[in-house]
Parts: sequence; structure tokens; C-alpha cells
Amino acid sequence: MRTPASVARHPIHPMLVPIPIGLWLFSLVCDFIYRFGSGDTVWYTVASYNLVAGIVGALLAAIFGLIDMRALPPHVKKTATTHMAINLTVVALYVINAWLRITPGAYSDVPFGLSIAAVLLLAVSGWLGGHMVYVQQAGVSTDGGGSPQPGTPPPSARHGRHARA
Repeated sequence: MRTPASVARHPIHPMLVPIPIGLWLFSLVCDFIYRFGSGDTVWYTVASYNLVAGIVGALLAAIFGLIDMRALPPHVKKTATTHMAINLTVVALYVINAWLRITPGAYSDVPFGLSIAAVLLLAVSGWLGGHMVYVQQAGVSTDGGGSPQPGTPPPSARHGRHARA
């Protein structure tokens, strides 16, 4: 089953999801360094910027995920809906987290706790996303236009042309 939101037969949603994941994980690392390491406020600032950038990246990835979700068969759509609900919860936690961070003098343990909770939920959601692809075959093309089977010669050799060295 091919996804409708794709470029050159590659789904866009899985191309984009590493962006917010990486930003949010780095934000949490910066929070740990600020909290348990140097105490230098630059780490808190870097964490905050990464957190907000992750929100933007997640919303962009969500657009393509929603487009793909509309084309899923019913047995996969239930998993996709749970995946989406968890991801929207994660985004909501990060929006609250960002709001708490920009409130003057409001730093407390709450933003740090929200980041930890959001990353844990993100892991659950990532597992569900992997389940949809690897178990339920969502977004996996079965029309024979994918990668050649092992031992198949490259396209240039199949058509009588030889690749130049």
C-alpha cells in the first residue's frame, strides 16, 4: 500500500519525524546538563529553542501523517489513530513546557518533568509507528516497483547497458 504523501515513491512523514525527535531529545540532554552539570543558563536557553523547533517540526510531520492516515485500511487506522493521539499529547506537553519556559521567573521542576514524560510518550508512539510499518505494512509498496530482489543485476545491466567505472 503506497502512501499518498510521498516524493519519488518515498513517504514524507517518516522523512520528517526524526527532526522533532532529535530536537526534543537534544532539548532534554541540554536540560540534564543545565540541571545536573554546569548550571550555565545557556543550556536552558538552547533546550528551550530546540523544544520550540521540535514543536514546529512535529506539526509539519503531522500534516503528512494525517494525509497518509486518511488512506489507511481500517485495521491499520485504529493503530494510526492511537499513534496520532499520543503524538498530539506529546506536542501539547511541549507547548505547555514552552509556555512555562517563557514565563519570567517561572523555572521550576515542571518543564523538566514535562520533557521526560513527553519523551517517554514519544517512545511509545514511535513503537506504534514502527508497528504500523513493519507489522501492518502501512506505507509499504507491494506493487513490485520496489527494490530488486537479492542477486538481481542493476538496471543498467538488465537493459544491456554497462555502468562506467
